[in-house]
This record gives sequence, structure tokens and C-alpha cells, in this order.
Amino acid sequence: MTFAKEIHTFHSGKPQPASSGASTFASVDPSTAKPLATIYTTTRSQLDDAVSSAAAAFPGWSGTPAPRRAAILLRAAALLRERNDELALTETLDTGKALSETTTVDVVTGADVLEYYAHLAAGSSPGQHTRLRDDAFVLTTHEPLGVCAGIGAWNYPIQIALWKSAPCLAAGNCMVYKPSEVTPLHANTLAQIYIEAGVPPGVFNVVYGDGPAVGAPLVAHPGIAKVSFTGQVSTGSKVASQAANDMKGITMELGGKSPVVILPDADVDEAADVAMAANFFSTGQVCTNGTRVFVPDTMLSQVEEALVKRCREGIRMGLPRDDKTNFGPVVSAAQQEKVNMYIKHGRDVDRARVLYDGSKDAQSTRPTADGFWVPPVIFSDCTDDMRVATEEIFGPVMCVLPYATKGEYMPELIRRANNTAMGLAAGVVSSDVGRAQDVVRQLDAGITWINTWGESPAEMPVGGWKMSGIGLENGHEGIQAYMRTKSTLVQLGKGACKGFFAKL
Repeated sequence: MTFAKEIHTFHSGKPQPASSGASTFASVDPSTAKPLATIYTTTRSQLDDAVSSAAAAFPGWSGTPAPRRAAILLRAAALLRERNDELALTETLDTGKALSETTTVDVVTGADVLEYYAHLAAGSSPGQHTRLRDDAFVLTTHEPLGVCAGIGAWNYPIQIALWKSAPCLAAGNCMVYKPSEVTPLHANTLAQIYIEAGVPPGVFNVVYGDGPAVGAPLVAHPGIAKVSFTGQVSTGSKVASQAANDMKGITMELGGKSPVVILPDADVDEAADVAMAANFFSTGQVCTNGTRVFVPDTMLSQVEEALVKRCREGIRMGLPRDDKTNFGPVVSAAQQEKVNMYIKHGRDVDRARVLYDGSKDAQSTRPTADGFWVPPVIFSDCTDDMRVATEEIFGPVMCVLPYATKGEYMPELIRRANNTAMGLAAGVVSSDVGRAQDVVRQLDAGITWINTWGESPAEMPVGGWKMSGIGLENGHEGIQAYMRTKSTLVQLGKGACKGFFAKL
């Protein structure tokens, strides 16, 4: 195992058990509901110490030549890759996700981003030289912010920690990171990997606890220059409000209710494959999931048949550590209760047609008695005003929304696809890529795909529109969020201000 049975606040390069208080919480295995570790909630004094540790480390780290910083971060990425399988097992135990997923996605995509920003930082951050006249010019430079707060979500713990810390550290900042209290097991392990790679003590620190006890004080702390948050819209709004009140920089990666638009010329199998990937990967617990699947009336029966076939034959719900499993439990009892509430509401109140209910079909056998299992569900004949088609469920629930294809149907289809307060992701399935690009251009979403779903390489900036967030992660744009611009006007020679008032 890569985690300790007792986990404490990490700052100044090591865990701090001596200063821990009495308040604790447990990390629970979602497949069995059994505790994995005891985590000590960070006290206010420990939080202050963590921020102070980061502030003390900032001058040295920001003053380290960029190529040297890059070499250290590349070493950390190499350690992550060397320990991929054991780190992935920790993620599986903590989240309930299938090991077949965590070994190929979670650690790998985090290390990819760390490598990307290390290489980007190695070339430094060139500014601009603008000549004003023969004896004057303007220089712009990009400088780190200071101490940044990273607040992670529970669905991709180590990946999110790396997506936040990689650009932060590469730019020369220090970070105080708070993982979700639901899935905290990765954080100290990542901190120790950074130390082993050569990151100085204090550059990356970890605090533990829920939002009210630790998250809110971290965001409001006067020593924090920027906050990067991943989570639900309601919490993100509160975080952004507090940060804005203190004039702190923010990056908000929030939720969505994203559309998958299947055009009438799409291949049926391609359409079904994309819809499945957009809904049931990670047991439906992905913020970018395309849970509103718009299907043309001319293809509805074919697409429905293809979806049911894939649910029956392709979704293998089982113990997460089993190599055959590709669909695990949801992350917690609270999430299980929430998703089941939406399923009941969709069936009994919205009166959506149940196209597929895994609890009565191929996923009817629960792998364990106490695990947080929620078999996949597909509702069809959904309308735009149904609760299941408007609110983010964050579980394995797909809504199929048919649309008529007579006459000029495209403007109404675009309007319906955009009819949500959120704008995180969207996708189009079509045999005509040019037509698909024209539709994507009209969709109000920051992350879009054509004939695929979900891939987010390090080079691809990702961020939501509307209520789905502010700012970007990954890509060249991601590191800019951790830097500030300084402009300097340089006057050559003397006398530029001589007699200034006399000239007025």
C-alpha cells in the first residue's frame, strides 16, 4: 500500500503528527464500506503552519532556474510512472473505480501533465520587448504568484492533484493542497514523491478536512494568492465569491449537464459507442459526462437497441480489483443515495421511459452486500423540463432526448442542446466532419469533441463556460493562470523627467 493507516497534515517536507488534534475522519472502501485509514483533520494552527511553510519556501523555489525546476519535476513524473500500479491500487481502494481504469488513466494522465509543464517551464517564460522610440522600450515579464491553494475533487484524486500542482510548481509557485475528504489517500504519497524527486520542503503541502472546517479557512487565508477548485457548482460559487472578495486569482472547474448531439447521418454503432463512453466511464462520475443524448427520431429505435446491447454485453460490474471489471461502485453511501433518488424521480415523477435498468438486467447481482453499487440506467423519451435531464446527477444515468428531423430542425436542436445553465462539455457524432464542426461552433461549451468523448491530453486546455467554471487547466493557457505579468518601461539615457513640471 502507498498510504499509512493514520494520515496527518503534511508541511515543511513531512507529516506533522505531533501537532494533530483529536478530530478525525475515515477513508472508506466503496466496494465494501469498510474503513481504509484514519485521517486527522487539519487544525487552524496547522493550516497557518502549512501556509507559512509554503511562504518560506517561495523565494528559493521561484528563484531556482527554470531548467533546474523542470529537472526536479521530470524526476517526480518518472517516480509516478515507476509506481503506477501501486498508486493506481490506492486510487481504486479509495474511489471504487475499476483497477483496469486507474492503472491506465488516473496516474498516467497526471504524470503526462507534470511532464508537459516541466518541459514548458524548461524553456522559461519569455516576455516581450516593445520598442517605443529610439531611446525607450517596454519589457514584459511573467512572474509566479506566491502561495496557491489547490482544492481537489473525489472522482479523480491524484490526477486532479497533479493537474493543479504541475503548472503551479512549474511556474515557480508553492501550493497548499486540500484533497476531498472522501478520497484523501493519495495526497501525502504525492507530497513524499515530490520530496524524493528534489522538490524543497514547503513547496507542496497537504491539509485535510471538509469544506467548512478546512476548505473555507484555506480560501480565506491572507497568505493565499490564488485558488484552484474542482467540484460542484454550488460549492464553487461560494469559493469564487470568497476569493474574489479578497482579490485572489481563481480557476474554477465545476459541473455540467453536457449534450451529446447525434446527427442524422451518424453511424449507429459509432453513436452508441460515443454515448456509452460519455455516460458510463468511471461509473458515470465524470464532470464532463454527456448525460443528455440527443437522438434523431429517424434513428431512435436503432440507437436504443445498440445502447441496450452494449449495457448488457459491455458493462461488467464487479469488484474493482478484478481484471474483468470495468464498472465499480459509486464513491460513497451519500452518492449512492443521491443517484438512487434521481433514478426514482426519473421513473416515478418525470415519468421517463426506462429503456434499461441494470438492477433488473445484466447487473442485477451485487458483487458485495455492503458496497455502494448503482447499476446503469438509461431513460428515453426524455424532455427538456425533466429533472433528470436538467440537473447534474453524477452517476450512471443516461437521458435520451429524441428530436424531430423534419424541416429546419437544426436551430431548435442547437437551442435545446444549449438550454442549460452549465457549459462544461459537448460533443457531436456525424459522418460529415465539416457539418459536425459547424454544430460544435454553435454549442455553448468550453470542452468539445467530435466522434469521440472524454480524452483530455495535457496539450488540450480545458475549462467550462457559463456556470461550469472560470479559467482553464492544461495546455499553454493552464500555466498562465499561475503567473502574473509585470510591465517595465525603460528609458535610455538621462533627463526624461527633467523640467517636467516646468513644461506644464
